[in-house]
Amino acid sequence: MSYQCFELEVQDHIAHLKFSRPAQFNSMNHLFWQEFPQALSDIDRTGEARVLVISAMGKHFCAGMDLAVFQDPDPKMFGGEPGRRGEYIRRLILQLQDCFTQLETIRIPVLSAIQGGCIGGAVDLVCASDSRYCTKDAFFTIKETALGMTADLGTLQRLPSLIPSGLARELAYTARKFPAQEALSAGFVNQVFDSADEMLERVMQCARQIAANSPLAVTGTKQMLNYARDHSVTDSLQYMATWQSGMFQAQDLMASMAAQVQQTPAEFEPLHGIEPPLYRDKD
Repeated sequence: MSYQCFELEVQDHIAHLKFSRPAQFNSMNHLFWQEFPQALSDIDRTGEARVLVISAMGKHFCAGMDLAVFQDPDPKMFGGEPGRRGEYIRRLILQLQDCFTQLETIRIPVLSAIQGGCIGGAVDLVCASDSRYCTKDAFFTIKETALGMTADLGTLQRLPSLIPSGLARELAYTARKFPAQEALSAGFVNQVFDSADEMLERVMQCARQIAANSPLAVTGTKQMLNYARDHSVTDSLQYMATWQSGMFQAQDLMASMAAQVQQTPAEFEPLHGIEPPLYRDKD
């Protein structure tokens, strides 16, 4: 499919989603909130991609919510009976949250390559990624606090598990810039690069290494890491044993071992594509 807010290419089992509105600093307009979850769904549905790279054109990665969204607000958010207005706002926020939660629930790892500003909603997005890489001019800002609102799409829930809690709170309370080197020191980003080209080259190299592994093993690893983050060690070990009892397959293990002996790339069966059962073609 073609999109207006970004470009999407899938090649050699690597999906590359690139924000393509540099003149608008890749801000999140109304259309973004329709296209982004659709793109993730399309990637996950086919089963062709084994890793997703998110990058951006232009000086900045993403300036967060587009001003047009605030200038043309949904009238149901600011008028009418209070109870129904509140229920509507809650449901709307949950839908927006799901757009970024998809980055965790998608079956493949997500690598974000960030240059320049990563502001507001963009921080929500990259916090839901598996790994983050940035250029030396990059900075991160939880801008919502400075705008008179509380960040509500995932940063406050995910960031404290990615960096020290005290630092996460400072960044959220102050809305100050969190520059690349400080982000590296805090463990928020994996590496810092001199240029966007150098960064993307390294991120794609990492993506190729991921794509060369068994997609079943990689998706299992992502599922287990996410589960362990949200549960106790005991519960996570129990779930690991249950997962392995159903998902471990000697076929991929033997293919990996044979490839190492022969020093050749292993060939793996892709994950099945996902089609809603009600819409499957019937014989």
